Formats: sequence, C-alpha cells, structure tokens
Amino acid sequence: MPDTTRAPSCSSARDGTDVTAGMGGFAPDDEAPVFVISVAAQLAGMHAQTLRQYDRLGIVSPSRTRGGGRRYSARDIALLREVQRLSQEEGVSLAGIQRILELENQVRALRSRVGELTEELQAMRDAVGLSGRVFAVGRAGEVVAVRPGQRPMRSSNGSQALVVWRPGR
Repeated sequence: MPDTTRAPSCSSARDGTDVTAGMGGFAPDDEAPVFVISVAAQLAGMHAQTLRQYDRLGIVSPSRTRGGGRRYSARDIALLREVQRLSQEEGVSLAGIQRILELENQVRALRSRVGELTEELQAMRDAVGLSGRVFAVGRAGEVVAVRPGQRPMRSSNGSQALVVWRPGR
C-alpha cells in the first residue's frame, strides 16, 4: 500500500489537463473548497452520482456552501482518485477503503502527536539542561552525572584502578 501520509497534489487531472487552468494562474491551496461536484467528478474521472454516494458513505466528505452545495478541494480530488485506484486496480471493497482511510488518518494523527511530544520533550530537556545525561564514577566509586564531553574530577591519590562489576557473581 502506498504511503499516503499526505495526499498527492492535484495540479493535473487524469487526462493531463491542469486542474487550476482557467483560474487566472491562481493555484488554490490544497484544502480550499473550490470545485463544484460536476468539475470534481470530471477531474477525478468519475460520475457525479459516485461522488454523492462516497459523500453519503463518509468516504470523501466535501465542504458545503450555505445553500448545501458540495465544494471539493484539490485534496478531495486526490482522495477520490485514490479511492478509485483502490477499488478498480486493487479490488478493495468500499468498506475496506473506508477502513484503510480511517487507519491512514489515525497514523497521520499519531505521527503528528509523536512530533509534538518529541518537541515538547526536547524543550523540557533544554530548559532543565539535560540535553544528554552522561554518568561516570566519582572519587569514592559513586555514580555522578557529568556534562557531555566532561570528565569526572580525578582522585587525589592517583590510583588508576578499574573495578568491573558483573551481575550474578
């Protein structure tokens, strides 16, 4: 299954025509709901009734105008193309496609959360000064924390003894 953490760009339709053609050179944001159902159906290579069915099933849910009309974004069209590919080329049922899309959304959300937590952890480490804790043996054999690249203070007796501890002996 392809990596769909981000929907593919929809700058061109299935027939190679530019989706943004006729928009005065303006390339809409991937999330901007700009396409009416007939245009979205043409760009996705589907019938408008198929798009209505996918909306009813919750597979692809376009934005709505105040009057209730559907408006599709470039991301919606990319998703419609992926649904069509899974259905026609891979033989996946609509229920299977729904589950795949749900799982991909979960993965995307979890990756985002992991990124947030990683940034938060790094900020906390930076605030406390624990960018990387290093431990060494002190003068009396105790474990001491030192900064990365720093050595513990040497013993005044000049001993070079090494103690090896092996569990279970």
